[in-house]
Amino acid sequence: MAVEDQKSERFIKLNYYQCPGDTLVSTAAVECLMQQHPGRFVVDVEGTDADPIFENNPHITRGLRDAQVIKMENPLINECDKRPVHFLQSYVDHLAQALDIDLKLTVNRPSLYLSEQEKSWLPQVHEITKKPVKYWVICSGVKNDYTVKGWGVKNYQEVVHRLRGTIQFVQVGKQEHGHSPLDGVLDLRGKTDTRQLIRLCYHAQGGLGGESFLHHLFAALQKPFVCLASGFLPSSWVSYPTTTILHKAKMLSCCDRSKGCCWKSRVVKLDDNDHKNNNLCEQPVFRGTEVIPRCLALITPQEVCDAIQSYYAGGVLSF
Repeated sequence: MAVEDQKSERFIKLNYYQCPGDTLVSTAAVECLMQQHPGRFVVDVEGTDADPIFENNPHITRGLRDAQVIKMENPLINECDKRPVHFLQSYVDHLAQALDIDLKLTVNRPSLYLSEQEKSWLPQVHEITKKPVKYWVICSGVKNDYTVKGWGVKNYQEVVHRLRGTIQFVQVGKQEHGHSPLDGVLDLRGKTDTRQLIRLCYHAQGGLGGESFLHHLFAALQKPFVCLASGFLPSSWVSYPTTTILHKAKMLSCCDRSKGCCWKSRVVKLDDNDHKNNNLCEQPVFRGTEVIPRCLALITPQEVCDAIQSYYAGGVLSF
């Protein structure tokens, strides 16, 4: 239906300013809105990574004018340590309040839409290797804002080493986030834009990394992902049906057992004068040049290997 024929509908434009992971999670709110209020709203999006994440989304109408602008917020994060709420729920509740409507969370993952043309394109890994390859996507780096999410490059390298000959890993990550190279992987660091990364994951068997955009991306695609979660947030906040979350924070005294998280941002101070330098991990573990939180240090490379191999043992994947 053309925009000019929808005079009785409310025009809204969702404004995004946060990281791509947050933007992706919020797609669930749009999905729920269109399921429960069909024909009432015409939706456009703008801001951080909104275009590639909402590309091909049938619920989005581009080029709206005179639309109500709604800045997409994540208010329930302040309550996720008090009651079992999910990241998805936060955006649904926020949109419901902004529009003054009843809106329930009725999906269990973010939403991504790939065109049939995209699906038919030769996978990027196939283009590089000149043959069809089954692979897992791995993100071993971490942004400076929340270094408490980092498991350590040496740990990721050990997983790659132990599964060599069994699992082909493809390493991804933005260059500005400081992803150190791993040995024995196909290196695509800094070589994928957001849409290319989506397609790379679409063709992958699974993914490995921390709580990040990649984690939510694989959930949206309903593909296996092994998530190494720190004590920063409770694991219930970011759990998905297809994800295996390895989480040890509940075993540590520094993580309040009534909350299931510690809310610490960084492991050690960085030379950037950021206020997060005042919110440091209470139990950092020093391993040579790397420092990681003890909650993540308790996760062993063998546990991660076992989690990956369990998808094959259970029959969800095949070599």
